[in-house]
Amino acid sequence: MAEQNTMEKTTTEYRQYQAESDMSTTDNESYGDITVSRKSQEVGLEGLPSEKLPNEIPEDEVYSAFTLWEKRGIVLGAAIGAFLSPLTGQIYLPALPVVAADLNVSIAKINLTITTFMIFQGLTPMFIGSLADSAGRRPAYLICFVLFIAANIGCALSPNYGALLALRMLQSAGSASTVALCQAVVADVITSAERGSYAAFTFLPVLLGPSLGPVLGGVISQYLGWRWTFWLLAIVGSVVFVGHSFFMPETCRYIVGNGSVRPPIAYRTLWQICKDFLRKSKQQRQRKNAQLHDSGGELGRAQSRASTTKTAMPKKKVNFLKSLSLLFEKEMFVLLMFGGIVTASAYAVLTSMGTHFADIYGLTQTQVGLMYLPMTGGTILVTFVMGRAQNWNFRRHCRLLGVPYDRTRQHDLTNFPIERARLEISIPLLALSTVVIVVWGWALQYSAPLAVPCVLLVLLGFGLLGFGNILNVLISDINPGNAGAATASNNIIRCLLSAVATAIIDPLTEAVGLGWAFVVFGVLFAVFSPAVWIVMRNGVRWRKEKEERRQRRKERKAARNSESD
Repeated sequence: MAEQNTMEKTTTEYRQYQAESDMSTTDNESYGDITVSRKSQEVGLEGLPSEKLPNEIPEDEVYSAFTLWEKRGIVLGAAIGAFLSPLTGQIYLPALPVVAADLNVSIAKINLTITTFMIFQGLTPMFIGSLADSAGRRPAYLICFVLFIAANIGCALSPNYGALLALRMLQSAGSASTVALCQAVVADVITSAERGSYAAFTFLPVLLGPSLGPVLGGVISQYLGWRWTFWLLAIVGSVVFVGHSFFMPETCRYIVGNGSVRPPIAYRTLWQICKDFLRKSKQQRQRKNAQLHDSGGELGRAQSRASTTKTAMPKKKVNFLKSLSLLFEKEMFVLLMFGGIVTASAYAVLTSMGTHFADIYGLTQTQVGLMYLPMTGGTILVTFVMGRAQNWNFRRHCRLLGVPYDRTRQHDLTNFPIERARLEISIPLLALSTVVIVVWGWALQYSAPLAVPCVLLVLLGFGLLGFGNILNVLISDINPGNAGAATASNNIIRCLLSAVATAIIDPLTEAVGLGWAFVVFGVLFAVFSPAVWIVMRNGVRWRKEKEERRQRRKERKAARNSESD
């Protein structure tokens, strides 16, 4: 009787959900590509045995062996590393006229240092992200930090334009991949059930960089000279590098599993190596003492062997083209293209500020830099709100499907509508962004009071960048084991479309005016927004098809190997 009442309650909730989603009902109710049978004693997938339910999780193993505060420290360290990429890209902008004058070249040539920076910013994570998914996060971080620090020292000492141009490419190569590595680290240690709140905080430094970078760059270049912007970046990069070397553990699941596998010494932090040394010293002293007693000798030797046992590192082939191959998957292509349009719109707004605020409102260079801060306020607000909202919506979908919610274990997302759980809460953000970005252009064209663009920037930070956060989380969810390569794919599209947006916004403004220029971006939002609905409707089916193709390739490979044998 109790089971029947429970089933009736679940079915009632499920019908209410379908009514809200405007979905048809039959004898077997449809939840996207998931079918729920009223006749079963629990909400399940039609045609699949109970052991195939999406809530199947090994009971004896948690997703991450790290403690709560260890996970928080790991995510914080990854977020600080990710802060270097946007900071590096934006801190340089206020000094462009000074750099051109000092190196005796035109502004057009100096702008090439920005173009090449963005090109390498889009391409480099394709290689580093794939390397990190295969060889580990710490080797990838080592490459990034060494390149970044060396390139910044070179930029600060560059004697001519050619040297600066080449070193800016290396600077971009070193900093760009830290964003992809950050998202990969989060996917390593945080389950999908609680990933929303953690990923929101990792996205915050990425968004603060474009706002704080121009402020710092303007002040430093004005009072210390443009070369000190690069010295500052070298110092910051060195501090972060030392912190990662001492305390940032290896998290790649192909190497340390859920964190309980002892990594090879090359993958250990300096803190772990120090603890190992102290532990071995203590064991040696205990063994010497144990040798005085015949009964304790064997125990001491056994403990010593156990403490130094090395676990074989799983092998995974490095595929540097993995990021490109992900672009041709249906779900990734749709998500990345629309997400790229959203990011490009944000960069168009930032570019228009630097170009027009001084002319319209008579602001100084430093004051223009400070005007980037309101968007930071919206970013901080959306970080606190949307992180909790994503976790709440995930729990809601678990409840509607009758799936037990456990934030310590990774849910099997093969048949779980993770696209709905993430993207449903993005729809209000997209509607807000569409309206605000249109109003933004007209507010500047008619020289609205300065408070108006400040408020609009807060709303744009909330809407545009909040959607970007949700997209990053979903990309990690649907690409388990390849979070680094997937984020690199996202980075490629974002950088390319953002480069296009920053290149065309000024000519477009001169041709049609600020108002109509941003109407174009609003129309793009409206035209491509059905992409969100398409992914929510077809995401589960697309992921099943991808898994079936992967299994067929695996079977064909096994068949070829057996024939060759």
